Amino acid sequence: MAQVGMHEAKTKLSQLVERAEAGEEIVIARRGKPVVRLTPLTPTSSMAAVRGALRGQVTMAEDFDDLPDGFAEAFG
Repeated sequence: MAQVGMHEAKTKLSQLVERAEAGEEIVIARRGKPVVRLTPLTPTSSMAAVRGALRGQVTMAEDFDDLPDGFAEAFG
């Protein structure tokens, strides 16, 4: 686990994000106290959050065209 200070995180954010995407755990500290951890988002977890955010609030009209084959499977 790598720990960096707030100033270093601001100046090297792009590099830290790349390291986190590669699987390295990056912790950002303020005055030596860990406050934030950089972790990559996985496509499945971010897509699940999008789907779940509007669950029960979206409906399809009765006259809506049938979905193309494979369309629903692409969204889980």
